[in-house]
Amino acid sequence: MIIQINTDSNIEAHGELTQMINTDVADSLERFGDQITRVEVHLSDENSEKKLGAEDKRCLIEARIAGLQPLAVSDEAATFEQAVNGAVEKLMHSIESTIGKRDDQKWETPPAE
Repeated sequence: MIIQINTDSNIEAHGELTQMINTDVADSLERFGDQITRVEVHLSDENSEKKLGAEDKRCLIEARIAGLQPLAVSDEAATFEQAVNGAVEKLMHSIESTIGKRDDQKWETPPAE
């Protein structure tokens, strides 16, 4: 699984932040690892120029699952760590649901003729 981290121009992606994101994403999605080909994490500071607002850090995560359309989720929080954790949690639920539906379709028996 490839994990790519992108930031807007208001964020300095230092080693500690990128390491935390890589670890959180990889650990959380480990059980889907063979099915997920790529994960893109986009961080943005929604109102950095104003320096106002309690939940202005945004994390959008897009996961590409082999054979399926990409899934995208986002979360906003006071810190990037909280936003990443929230988005990862949402992504896990979305992947579970999507893969579950796909697997259910595989096991459906065709109508008898």
